[in-house]
Order: sequence, then C-alpha cells, then structure tokens
Amino acid sequence: MSSVLYDAPGPRAKRRNTILTVAFVVMLALLLWWIWRVLDDKGQLEWKLWEPFITSQAWDTYLLPGLANTLKAAGLAMVIALPLGAFFGIARLSDHRWIRIPAGAVVEFFRAIPVLLLMLFAFQFYVRSTGLSTEYRPLYAVVTGLVLYNASVLAEVVRAGILALPKGQTEAAQAIGLRKGQTMSTILLPQAVTVMLPAIVSQLVVIVKDTALGGVMLTFPELLNSRGTLAANYANVVPSFIVVAIIFIILNFLITSFASWLEGRLRRGKKSTGAVLGPAAVEGTASTGAGGGLLPGGVVGGGGDSGN
Repeated sequence: MSSVLYDAPGPRAKRRNTILTVAFVVMLALLLWWIWRVLDDKGQLEWKLWEPFITSQAWDTYLLPGLANTLKAAGLAMVIALPLGAFFGIARLSDHRWIRIPAGAVVEFFRAIPVLLLMLFAFQFYVRSTGLSTEYRPLYAVVTGLVLYNASVLAEVVRAGILALPKGQTEAAQAIGLRKGQTMSTILLPQAVTVMLPAIVSQLVVIVKDTALGGVMLTFPELLNSRGTLAANYANVVPSFIVVAIIFIILNFLITSFASWLEGRLRRGKKSTGAVLGPAAVEGTASTGAGGGLLPGGVVGGGGDSGN
C-alpha cells in the first residue's frame, strides 16, 4: 500500500531490506561475541566480580540509595524546570518588548553555558553565600544547574511548539473575542502539547543522565558516584559500570514508554469530535420534519423554515 509519504517496497527492495537486516544481525552478534571474548580474557566475567549484585548488601548499601538520590535530583529538576520553561517560552512570544527581550536574554544566556559549569557556579554560591550544611549543598547545586539549563532549553521547545501551530488557530480565537491569555491557555497550549511532547521527553531523559555530573564533580551521592564506592569495595569496576548502565537504560526506557503512551492517548482524544448519538437519538432524528437529519460528524441538522 502506497501513500504520499511512503511507497510500498517491491520485490527487489524487499530482498535488499532482508539482506541488510541479516547483515546487521550478523555484525551485531559478532560485536557482542568480541566484547564477550575481551571481557573473558581480562577476567571480568569471573563469578566473584558479579556475585555482589545478587546479594542485598550491594543494593541496600550502594545502588538503591544512589538511585534514590538520582531520582530525587531529577524529579526536583523536572518539577521546577517544566513550568519555568513554559513561562519563559510564552514570555518570549509576548507582544511587549519589556517582557520579550529580558526573557530572551535569560534563555539565551543559560542555554549557552554548559550544565556542569552551572552546577559548579551554584555549588560555590551555596558555599560562600548561604548557610546550607555540607550535606545538602551538592543536591542543591545539582538541581540548580539542571533547572537553569534545562528550563532554558524547554523554553525554546515551548516557543517552537506554539509557533508550529497554524496561524488560523490564533485568528479564529481572536475572531470569537478571546483575549491573548485565553487564546494561549485554552487554544494554543493544549494543541502544542502533542507537538512538544517528544522534545520534552528527550530533555527529561537528559536531566536524568546529567545528574551523574554532580556525582563526578560535586561528590553528590547519586547512582554513578555510589557505583564508585561499590567498585572500590568489591574490585569490580567493569561489572559495576555495566550494571549501572543497565539501570539507566531501564529508567530512561520507562520515561519514554510512559511518554509514548501519553502521546497516543492525547492523539486519540483529539480524534473524537462532536457528541456520540445513541440509537434512540438516531431514530428520533430520522422522524424529524423536512430539513432535519444527521449530518456528517454526528451533528444533527435542524429543520428548515417551510414558511419561506
């Protein structure tokens, strides 16, 4: 079956796709076999290196507390960065220069600075200018850096998502007398959410992964930092890296899976237009006078004025 954007492959294309698929699977199998041989030759597959991961001590003492700190920092950053990014994204679309220009300057400034540098600046600020205890400084610094950087990126995502909508949406809202704030909150933003969702989810995944920067530079006890302590005690550097990588993959897969489900639900919800008529309503409509009837889309047509 063909469409405007996609042509169904013919016999030659199907053979070519099959050959490429088989070649890719063979190359992937060879790569995995080579990795297995290298790890085996280096003694990284010995049971004593992997045994700690099937005991509760390694998880309760190192991995689970580190995962909890990772989720705490990422969750706080998401909760703050999402509304803040939406605020600055909408502010950049304001008709008032005194709102649009400062918002644009803030977004461009923090978007241009590496997130690690923002974390280091925030850490030094909390050390020199506040009375925070040493226990909470790394967490606050990591969350601050993540919020400043990702809120500026999300602001651009929101702005691009709103600008991607047809101009007729805004013109129609203005035609029925809606103010700009009403147009933004009730017309544009609900439609733009579906457009923005993939980019927003990608940025949320970045937030989860960037918490590891705080563990490396600020000794924040997140998952990767806890892995280092575990590896130092059990002398299993490579296995610990592999296990932590798998945990990050699972965590980010759950985020993207939830986002895919949410996006599909939103799209299905937008396909429903008009009220659904039951059998009784349809029978009643069929018995109406001249001019009455059921129009396409489930709309009941009213009877015409036969006196004209």
